[in-house]
Amino acid sequence: MKKTLWIVLAVLVLVIGGAYFYFNTSPSQFAEEAGNSTKKVDVVDDSGFLMFTPMNQDVKKSVIFYPGAFIDALSYAPMAKGLANAGYKVYIAEMPLGLAVFGQNKAADIIDSHEDEHFVIGGHSLGGAMAARFAHENMDELDGIFFLASYADEKGTLAKAPFSALSITATKDGVLNWDTYEKNKKYLPENTTFVSIKGGNHAQFGAYGKQNGDNEATISVEEQTKETVTALKTWLAVAVK
Repeated sequence: MKKTLWIVLAVLVLVIGGAYFYFNTSPSQFAEEAGNSTKKVDVVDDSGFLMFTPMNQDVKKSVIFYPGAFIDALSYAPMAKGLANAGYKVYIAEMPLGLAVFGQNKAADIIDSHEDEHFVIGGHSLGGAMAARFAHENMDELDGIFFLASYADEKGTLAKAPFSALSITATKDGVLNWDTYEKNKKYLPENTTFVSIKGGNHAQFGAYGKQNGDNEATISVEEQTKETVTALKTWLAVAVK
């Protein structure tokens, strides 16, 4: 029995390690620059979250974000900075082994310790699926959910959720399983807004360069980030109360 367990653990380590080296990326200079504090936004890396806090204004809503597989939290700094500039507080989770599947409940750490804040949750790719699973189990704690090149699955169904959702995809995305994405729309809330970014790809929902299996984008990462932030701000202002 012990021998079998060690074999399973060894295989798991090899699989995760191989996937890490295949998919692992690093934040770009665009992301590094966005990760710096400014007069408008304070950025702090603490307690397993990269936090972007608006300064000198009331926080409209707090956003918890789950990164894609093996993607550094800092890679989403441009998006977070854009939302923080508009008055939204953003927490980007730093996931165990770089996989949200091992940190599905990380949002609870923030929600439980910030009872005065009102939250929406979202994620990119695998992060979005795990955010949906958290939301499925904690609907009363959230005011909305958003997906970047992602979808909910049966274990994270939100078909009966009392809140709205936002689903953003990009036309050049070569990583998203489009067939599953279409089939899994049945797991989304009735009030779901769909946005498609023309010319964008999977990787440019973060700022970490090229990703294996993705298509070349025909717009810049700066432009895709701008359109993503605009869609999020519109949804947050209109659909999320």
